Amino acid sequence: MTTEERWPGEETKRIVALEHVSLNYQTGEGPSVLEDITLNLHEGEFVCLLGPSGCGKSTLLKIIAGFIPPTEGTALMEGEPIKGPDWHRGVVFQQPPLYPWLNTRENVRFGLKMRKVPEAESTKLTEEYLRKVGLLEYGNSKPYELSGGMKQRVAIARALVNSPRVLLMDEPFGALDALTREEMQQLLRNIWWETKCTILFITHDVDEALSLGTRVLVMSRRPGRIIRQLQPSFTYGITGENSSRTRYTKEFLQLREEILDLINGQKLTYHL
Repeated sequence: MTTEERWPGEETKRIVALEHVSLNYQTGEGPSVLEDITLNLHEGEFVCLLGPSGCGKSTLLKIIAGFIPPTEGTALMEGEPIKGPDWHRGVVFQQPPLYPWLNTRENVRFGLKMRKVPEAESTKLTEEYLRKVGLLEYGNSKPYELSGGMKQRVAIARALVNSPRVLLMDEPFGALDALTREEMQQLLRNIWWETKCTILFITHDVDEALSLGTRVLVMSRRPGRIIRQLQPSFTYGITGENSSRTRYTKEFLQLREEILDLINGQKLTYHL
């Protein structure tokens, strides 16, 4: 698979467009965080973003989410400038910010309540997404009664219940143990297959990116730029039973080594 090949979603509708986006937290000639990022997210894509620590991955996600504006360039959502947070762009962080005084069901329903969705529809959607993430029987549980993986399921349901056009995920499984992480990856893969939601997923884990993404983007060290694009297709064939076998195939290992060499090669270059 090469960067010249067409990736899934390329011929579908463009949802998010970043055009020559740069970001500098300082005025004047201070160092840039992001430099000349041009990126399109198409309908139904699952895009994974990799790169060295501090390269600006989370900053890029925050620009798309509308939390911060770019210093230069434009950030568009369906052709309109991104001017602030919007429920059409759901966000899931590594540490799910659940409201401790609300139970699982109330946390999931919170966004619908803020949007004044009618109660009957809100109840139906909440129960549907509790079922999707396997938490129907924990609807009355408070966050302190849930495991880390269960809390992250609540966060995913709370974001998806609003039917966002894009789901932005910032290392959502980074704090989970290996078994829970693999379980959550399969859950997210199934939800993506079912909902066809466009996903941008930030991770440090190369295996995770290759297992989930229909497109994998690799960023340079700061100032962050997109320096490589790959189009794995493993997520279409992975099931719970063959996940481990897939990760030991020749193609998977070759792409894994290619990405690791690229990231580690940057480190060596910058230490000379």
